[in-house]
Amino acid sequence: MELWGDHSDVESDSEWVRKVSANGVSMKTTEVEAKLDQGNIQEAEASLREGLSLNFEEARSLLGKLEYQRGNVEGALRVFEGIDLQAAIQRLQPSLAEKPSSRRGRFRTESVHAVSQHAASLVLEAIYLKAKSLQKLGRVSEAAHECKSVLDAVEKIFYQGILDVQVDNKLQEIVTQAVELLPDLWKQAGFYHEAIAAYRRALLSQWNLDNDCCARIQKGYAVLLLYGGVEAGPPSLAVQIDGSYVPKNNLEEAILLLMILMRKFILGKTQWDPSVMDHLTFALSVCSQTPVLAKQLEEIMPGVYHRVDRWNSLALCYSGAGQNKAALNLLRKSLHKHERPDDIIALLLAAKICSEDSHLAAEGVGYARRAINLAQGIDEHLKGVGLRTLGLCLGKQTKVSSSDFERSHLQSEALTSLEGAIPLEPNNTDLIFELGVQYAEHRNLTAALRCAKQFIDETGGSILKGWRFLALVLSAQQRFSEAEVVTDAALDETAKWDQGPLLRLKAKLKFSQSLHMDAIETYRYLLALVQAQRKSFGPPRIQAVDDKVNEFEIWHGLAKLYSSLSHWKDAEICLGKARELKQYSVEALHTEGVIFEGRGQFQEAFAAYNNALLLEPCHVPCKILISALLSKRGLKALPVARSLLSDALRIDPTNRMAWYYLGMVHKDDGRKADAADCFQAASMLEESDPIESFDSIL
Repeated sequence: MELWGDHSDVESDSEWVRKVSANGVSMKTTEVEAKLDQGNIQEAEASLREGLSLNFEEARSLLGKLEYQRGNVEGALRVFEGIDLQAAIQRLQPSLAEKPSSRRGRFRTESVHAVSQHAASLVLEAIYLKAKSLQKLGRVSEAAHECKSVLDAVEKIFYQGILDVQVDNKLQEIVTQAVELLPDLWKQAGFYHEAIAAYRRALLSQWNLDNDCCARIQKGYAVLLLYGGVEAGPPSLAVQIDGSYVPKNNLEEAILLLMILMRKFILGKTQWDPSVMDHLTFALSVCSQTPVLAKQLEEIMPGVYHRVDRWNSLALCYSGAGQNKAALNLLRKSLHKHERPDDIIALLLAAKICSEDSHLAAEGVGYARRAINLAQGIDEHLKGVGLRTLGLCLGKQTKVSSSDFERSHLQSEALTSLEGAIPLEPNNTDLIFELGVQYAEHRNLTAALRCAKQFIDETGGSILKGWRFLALVLSAQQRFSEAEVVTDAALDETAKWDQGPLLRLKAKLKFSQSLHMDAIETYRYLLALVQAQRKSFGPPRIQAVDDKVNEFEIWHGLAKLYSSLSHWKDAEICLGKARELKQYSVEALHTEGVIFEGRGQFQEAFAAYNNALLLEPCHVPCKILISALLSKRGLKALPVARSLLSDALRIDPTNRMAWYYLGMVHKDDGRKADAADCFQAASMLEESDPIESFDSIL
């Protein structure tokens, strides 16, 4: 029996009369369809066998396909169920005797060609259509098992996989459809682990799939890994190649698949699918790998994305990676008057980036105001975001304002903007937190305390910075014991490796209550935590307890503590340990100067403070201590000391020590009224001075 052309295709002539052809013979299906309509399956089958010289399985397969294409799914299923498909497959398998080891290649080719591919196509298509019929009838689990049997049969017939030269187009089409359908059936049936196994089988076995089909399977598998809610686990050892990369979890495997797809798009091996980039964006963002995402965006050929869209996406990636300068430069290009100057999302992102740098804050104010003006109609919901970023930019701008009047005006505007954003975004916990910090910096501690408590209530105490902020506000109110209770409660709710900032805060609270040995013990425990983490996670994480406390800060904190107790030898040892980790540090030079000054080595102290200012010209504590040393040199040095202190207060107007030493300078200069005002300001600030700057928690 030989089938020629599209032997199993149901064709249509100009008068819509179906025809089937096989073994060089063609016949109309009118008579067969009439018998099927009467329910005479056996007679219809006999007509096909006689008219086309087919055996039982082949006739039934062709008859079932005819019923399926006529839309009679239940009838097709009845026909298919009357076929012993497994027996037909057994007859199509090559004999095991045809696998000799010495002349394997020649015998394998002969074996494959001994199989009637046309007959194989007919039988395999029957199983595939049976699976499709079951799927349409809602019997998805049964459909998956039938579809799986297609692939099992192919592996038995072509035991070393399908090569391009081995199969005709019709058989390849059936195999491709079955490979693609099987994982979808398992997903529809709710068997996700079986779906994962089907996807891996599709990608790891030799099915001779075309690039587009392979891309669809890879995308479907990646989507299941990302959003299916089922842990896939690593592939079996049987398919792992020595030295190759093996994904450790769903996310890694999905990213690997999506990046392979992106490479295919870039090389032109398959058609561009924008949803692949969307899934890759999600996956890489979840694991904070936005630099990798930026590289993928850069590799996409020009014309796929509009250049402004590409700039905005890259800016978002660079911003997420902390490369704010690169991100802002891209946004400036995007917001140019000849591009999209009124893109509200780009304006808000640019304003947010500027709000993190006091020297860019004024530029950010401009972006935020433009965004607020554009927040109308469908974008009206973004007005609250605009007001929030405006408030943050104005608050940051106060750090570099040139006059007290300007600073006061900016602070007032910042509070007004943040308060105006609250009704528009009442459930935004970050906004509540930022408003609280603004209140605290204005020393409106009652309002700050209310915001801190509200933030903890809204977040359920799950965010560390909320507890730290509450403790700082309480410390500013001189309620140290209550602040310590809050810190202990936060420690109970925090994982071991994330306790660093809280332990540092606790040490400072102990010191503020003159519990010096307790403070030292807390620092020692914190140091032990870092060293334990070094053993657990290895050299790459030697420094970090979390993003804000590191081993350098612990040793430096101990050095400051010992120097405040006049334990100079211990302070020197701790400072030396800190410098081993960070050789050039403003903080270390400042503490070194304090140690020199405590020992009466004023010239060395002066040199240390000056070196610190060379590293960071706006370092307020060093400006204050240099002024204090200069004020001891007589009346000629007082103008320089006064200038340094005025500059320190311009940078940090709530620094009580700057006000105190400025009062001392005025007193020595005979300006008693000015001195009294400065001493009064220092006294008031001391009553509301937190143990750490409120800026430290932003």
